[in-house]
Amino acid sequence: MRLVKLLANLGYGSRKEMQQAIRHGWVTDRQGNRLKADAKTAHEEILFDDEPLDPAQGVVLLLNKPTGYTCSTKDQGRLVYDLLPDRFRMRKPALSTVGRLDKETSGALLFTDDGTFLHKVISPKSEVPKVYEATLDRPLRGDEAALFASGEMMLESEEKPLKPAELEVLDETRARLILHEGRYHQARRMFAATGNHVTELKRIRIGALGLDGLDEGAWKALSEDEKALIFQG
Repeated sequence: MRLVKLLANLGYGSRKEMQQAIRHGWVTDRQGNRLKADAKTAHEEILFDDEPLDPAQGVVLLLNKPTGYTCSTKDQGRLVYDLLPDRFRMRKPALSTVGRLDKETSGALLFTDDGTFLHKVISPKSEVPKVYEATLDRPLRGDEAALFASGEMMLESEEKPLKPAELEVLDETRARLILHEGRYHQARRMFAATGNHVTELKRIRIGALGLDGLDEGAWKALSEDEKALIFQG
């Protein structure tokens, strides 16, 4: 791929703007040599304005989503894309969230421009476990773990029972919940069905991939080994 097209696809600007950037010497290799538009330099060796290029197509990002942000590109208010560099909105192919977290749920959220990877993660056949920590407004009854694990629990307006889920009680109003499917507002609706209300909800792990010290609102590109963790656990 020509350098101009590569930079435009990564969202740094239009092709015309990237031609100007190359002419002005803003695109170099790691040794400081100016690159030409037809350069065939390896992606990892290219610098734009003295900074390494963003990851190439096939990227997977992990964001520690704060509450108050919506998983959308069009809704009003604060969007999860606001937490990424502006140029990421201009990437081709576009970055999409891998599933969603509702506005008041925080924690691990994936983005990718790889449609095959996205569908593998969200496919019911993959059964990628998602681990949540929930804070409730009243004490647990004591029978929630058995109910959630039964494989017979039905949610309102649903026609199919939930897959078995695991519940670990942390204290009388806090629990860790492991889900193997991703129905609409599932964790909140499960507790609501027991007469309780979730006041705080955070996704702490996807598969065996955790946040591992990633600050709230921060993001990182995943390595191949980290991507593999998503399908473990």
